[in-house]
Amino acid sequence: MPSAPAIPPLPTSIRALTVAPGVPGSMRLDVRAEPAGGGALLARTLAVGICGTDVEIMEGRYGWPPPDCERIVIGHESLARVVDVAGAHDWAVGDLVVGIVRRPDPLPCACCAAGEWDMCRNGGYTERGIKALDGFAAEWIRLEPAFAVKLDPRLAEVGVLLEPASVVAKAWDHVHRISQRSRSWKPRRALVTGAGPVGLLAALLGQQRGLEMHVFDRATSGRKPELVRALGAQYHAEPLEDLRALRPDVVIECTGAASVMLEVLEYSAAGGIVCLAGMSSGGHSLELDLGLINRRMVLENDVVFGSVNANRFHYELAAQALAQADISWLAGLICRRPPLSRWTEAFERRPDDVKVVLDMEA
Repeated sequence: MPSAPAIPPLPTSIRALTVAPGVPGSMRLDVRAEPAGGGALLARTLAVGICGTDVEIMEGRYGWPPPDCERIVIGHESLARVVDVAGAHDWAVGDLVVGIVRRPDPLPCACCAAGEWDMCRNGGYTERGIKALDGFAAEWIRLEPAFAVKLDPRLAEVGVLLEPASVVAKAWDHVHRISQRSRSWKPRRALVTGAGPVGLLAALLGQQRGLEMHVFDRATSGRKPELVRALGAQYHAEPLEDLRALRPDVVIECTGAASVMLEVLEYSAAGGIVCLAGMSSGGHSLELDLGLINRRMVLENDVVFGSVNANRFHYELAAQALAQADISWLAGLICRRPPLSRWTEAFERRPDDVKVVLDMEA
């Protein structure tokens, strides 16, 4: 009988990217004695994606440290390889794993108790790398099996996209649930505003659903238009006004820009569904005829809803979507992979960037 794979010895020092939430410029590469987090699964981190939330935490505008701590390990978009299962069923050494970000309120609220912690109603949830729990930007991490998602081995280079894909998997799932209000409503055309990683993944999932996909972004050349066209979708650059005649049945708004949100509310087809998946920074004033918008939405049976985060069901939907996608197309979303030792490069904004990923093994 073959012996179990040997567990590689943990190093005496583990590099981790940490920050003091609320303190601008406090991010640094630290050395820790233990893997970040807790749980039966021990994993070697392969990659960590960087997104706008991480930038806000670095700038001191967001984030909460764990109890009795001044600093938090950041990183909520993860990809790791399991090195010890500690008796956890359904897991094996060598499995690719992604950690679920949010944990339910310990009380819990009704949604958290039902496994829908993404819909937490009292704000008592915690989030790895964001709110009161160390994240995944450490060379070694631990995960609870209940909050770990196994990936197809073919996704070893692109599995770090699972977390942002889970966000749009939830958005599309809720679009589908809302569409059940009518037995005859069948969407044909969809518009995604914003060609960042979330927008492009939203377009991918729409294309997999057989919809005629359109994507709007400000970029007129480069990686974003190329990725949209390679997907078989139609790319549109400014002015947004040119899309008024498109009349999409579904809009997934991923920019968070107030002016874009206002316009897409007017552009959907009668009975349309608009999902607001982008987060606005606030502070922008626009003239808004709320009465006119109300009249149109009521008379046309329109729906507008907001969506953020994801629960396990959506992570699993996203894992299926990535496994069905063209791996080379997914790889095109990842534009740079700076090593952990040069982590500052991951926070630089470059013109043709889509998704920047920290290489945790380099």
